[in-house]
Amino acid sequence: MRNSSHFSSGGFIDLHVHSTASDGTLTPSQVVKLAADKGLSAIALTDHDTVDGVPEALAAAKQISGPEVIPGVELSALYHDKEIHILGLFVDIHHPVVERELGHMRQVREERNEKIIRNLTEAGMPVTKKELQHGNPETVITRAHFARVLLEKGYVSSMSEAFKEYLRPGSRYCPKKEHITPELAMEILTSCKSFPALAHPLQYKFAKDELDGLVSYLKRLGMEGLEVYHSSNSPYESMCLRELALKYGLLSTGGSDFHGSNKPDVEIGTGKGGMRVSAALLEDIRKRII
Repeated sequence: MRNSSHFSSGGFIDLHVHSTASDGTLTPSQVVKLAADKGLSAIALTDHDTVDGVPEALAAAKQISGPEVIPGVELSALYHDKEIHILGLFVDIHHPVVERELGHMRQVREERNEKIIRNLTEAGMPVTKKELQHGNPETVITRAHFARVLLEKGYVSSMSEAFKEYLRPGSRYCPKKEHITPELAMEILTSCKSFPALAHPLQYKFAKDELDGLVSYLKRLGMEGLEVYHSSNSPYESMCLRELALKYGLLSTGGSDFHGSNKPDVEIGTGKGGMRVSAALLEDIRKRII
């Protein structure tokens, strides 16, 4: 099996986890240790638009003999003027298409971040790249990093104020993010024979027929899964998503969307307290991609 520390044999899993490689607050090693402490048999490290944290997570899992670490990524794309997220599981992080496209995305992000730094500094709120990296030079800097620094330096009284007043995309200080298309996102994920799945489908607030259209469209592009179980879903919502997955022959996935203290109400493996994702889902996914 591609790039996994070992096989999970049962129990519970979490197929949507973030680290300091993007906008989480725990390092990949700390995420693996926490998952082990929680008794999870497998996790997928799915940082935003990067796989840079995967090698550290794999090494940490090997060192402590568990849990299984699945190399993953969460790609952002623009669909009908809304940002959607597509998860890739079992990503070949050294595939040339993955390296090329994620490298280009990093370059675009860095150019945007430099513009935000310059705009804030010219407005009398200087921030530095080193402050944004918070001790991790490899982190993917997001708006959340800017909000944290603005709060720490006393320029705002809350993270929400930072987002509302200074970090709204398209505002004076924050240029709009350059998105890739769903077609390119799916090309990246299918080229390396990963398992693509639409992340948290209900968070986009599409009408029922719009969501159905999105799922149908992504299915034609090669999508294999739907994130049926997520911290933000009620049991009824998960049931509806399971029916949608069955309609299009998609496998169900599930994850907490853990970010550490950036989402303090979301715990790894259990979300907001009641989520449990069976390892049986992972075995179904594994059979499909073999």
